[in-house]
Amino acid sequence: MAQSEGDFEFYLRSLSSQTRDSSSPDPSSDPYLLPSVTKIYEMCKEGGSDEMVTRAFNQMSKLYQRCISVSNQSQTSNGVLLLTMLQFFLDFGDVVLHDTDSSLRSFFRSCLSREFAHPVVAGRLLEFLNFNKKILKSFPALLPQFFPLLLKLIAWNGESLEKPFLSIVPLMISAGSFLPLFSSLIDLPLLVVALEKVEKKNSGTLIGSSIASIQKSAAPEMLLALMDEAYTGSAIENLGDGTGLDDNGSFDLADPSFLEILKDENDGIAERHWTSPTMATTLRAAVNNPQSDRLKQTLRMSPHLLGLYFSIALREINDSLLCALIPLLMSRYDTMCPDKTFCFEVRKRLSDFMLAVFQRCPHFIALLKKPIMDRLAEAYDSPAKTELGLHLCWAIGEHGAGGTSYKDVARVLFESLELLLYENLATSRLGLNQESAIDPKGNSSGKSSQARLLCFVVTAIAKLATCHNELLPRARVSLAKVARSKVVDRRVWQRACDYLGLMDEPALCMSVLGPPTGEACGPGIVDWSKGDSKMVAHIPFYLLAEQEGTPYHDFSFGNVFPVDENPS
Repeated sequence: MAQSEGDFEFYLRSLSSQTRDSSSPDPSSDPYLLPSVTKIYEMCKEGGSDEMVTRAFNQMSKLYQRCISVSNQSQTSNGVLLLTMLQFFLDFGDVVLHDTDSSLRSFFRSCLSREFAHPVVAGRLLEFLNFNKKILKSFPALLPQFFPLLLKLIAWNGESLEKPFLSIVPLMISAGSFLPLFSSLIDLPLLVVALEKVEKKNSGTLIGSSIASIQKSAAPEMLLALMDEAYTGSAIENLGDGTGLDDNGSFDLADPSFLEILKDENDGIAERHWTSPTMATTLRAAVNNPQSDRLKQTLRMSPHLLGLYFSIALREINDSLLCALIPLLMSRYDTMCPDKTFCFEVRKRLSDFMLAVFQRCPHFIALLKKPIMDRLAEAYDSPAKTELGLHLCWAIGEHGAGGTSYKDVARVLFESLELLLYENLATSRLGLNQESAIDPKGNSSGKSSQARLLCFVVTAIAKLATCHNELLPRARVSLAKVARSKVVDRRVWQRACDYLGLMDEPALCMSVLGPPTGEACGPGIVDWSKGDSKMVAHIPFYLLAEQEGTPYHDFSFGNVFPVDENPS
């Protein structure tokens, strides 16, 4: 015990000397300081008395503040040292009555903003956050505030840290960060491009570089521009020479779009960088030129992060925020890094999430009537917007424009679908001069965009009219025009004819085209929600339609799938 107390006093004096030594401007330059802090923490953790913890805290608190105060002038990394002291504060905060929140925030602002690119510091920070996930729930605003800085960390350090980073994503989501985080995850490849630009400006390194100083230098001009826009309504002009480009044709470090991407904290300001005239050029150059390994890794990681974000959203986020996210999601469907595989993976997750939200809250379709109509009107513009239009048409028809109580909304959306249908019938232009849909391997889809869109529009019209009977006469007219058309694709023609035939049998039409919620009931109408209790065979009987003889219930697989007796 005496030996242990002697060691404790020795390590404590080492800390005390660093807090008093004014000749050493950088305490972290002492190679013995980190082992001393680690030893003191271990001794207190193994059963140190409250007096020992209090003495250790007094010295660690002073040392922590000194390291933070000189971090801007430090030539060595002090991230691991500060994380060790933060662990001490978290474990013994109740003993010494210390609120660790301010210490955590100072670490993010003063240390991590300069050392997020350091692989050791990045790895230790993720270990620290994962180890203390339960404790960090006591600071619910911490990670949501600093999620842009954490995204820099994962964007720069890549897939080696993806697994521990995924574990802390739930802690980054709150009411204040939910919407900004969505845009930041989609723009993760853009963040890599911006960070690589800073790296070139800083002689090939990001460790110790102060991106915050770049942001602060342009802050007054940005504030004046924001005030001008707020009071006069004029658009914010690009700062500098008005081009937003430097001599190499890429981002200017003082460009507002560049600064918005590189911010360290969630300030709640709406994204503006996609309105920059240089953005499309910069991204296209980054994708078409040989890509860095870091960018390739980010293009693979970003869809995974978005998938996790959406699963958390469906599980934990309230309906009002989900409803607010849908218009933002629709606006970003065609606005992202133009890498084909990346676009396919991201758009698949966007559409799956949007349809899942409409499935959970069908009335959102009524609430979002205006943005949905705007997107349907843009279905001509690009293949991505056409694809978004397909999903919106499906949701409108599947959920009856929000339900049977939203008759006015159904009528307005029906008119939008009619307009889209008639424009296509009149011009037959949509999709003919566009790219075909791309699968993840880069292969072109054989179906034209026009035919696919019209199939979805025709189905939505038939489903809306089935749900809202007052629209049936107009639906018959619309479908009849398709059936009489000489230029429409045969698949669209066949679908319109099928729906016209179904409408002659109201009960059958309601069973096939009616809402999936089982709201409708009556003679001859099938309630599909009870289908699992009505099944009488594992093989549908229509597979046996070509079998001769009297229908029977006892059959084998050989009746359905005959065995070739003379295999070649």
